[in-house]
Amino acid sequence: MVNENRKALSRFRLEQAIECLKVAEILADTNHYKDAANRSYYCIFHSMRAILALDGFDSKKHSGVISAFRRGYIKTGKFLPHFSDVIRDAFNIRTDSDYEDFYFVTKPEVIEQLESAKIFLEAVEKYIDNFLEAKE
Repeated sequence: MVNENRKALSRFRLEQAIECLKVAEILADTNHYKDAANRSYYCIFHSMRAILALDGFDSKKHSGVISAFRRGYIKTGKFLPHFSDVIRDAFNIRTDSDYEDFYFVTKPEVIEQLESAKIFLEAVEKYIDNFLEAKE
């Protein structure tokens, strides 16, 4: 049985991820690619945190969340290895577009990142549902 507080936190973070994806899609549709890339990254980030909440883990640093997710879920085979690339690419685009003055996110980059974020979110939702079902 999973602690009720952990389940609630996981669901809350999953809702944050879903909201970020919705906003990213709206921003992409209105040609705000930099902000769409940012929100689609945060969809992935909150998705990872939703799973890690079930373990009782969190980190104040993005690198800590990413490292814990890769170690606990990608290296163990619970998630496909290519998700490590999805995380890396989304993080790099978000970081570059947020902190580099003359970095511009292109429409194809955003479309690819949005699709990757959707697939990642779907995989996380499925994992959480299956995990919680097995624990009940």
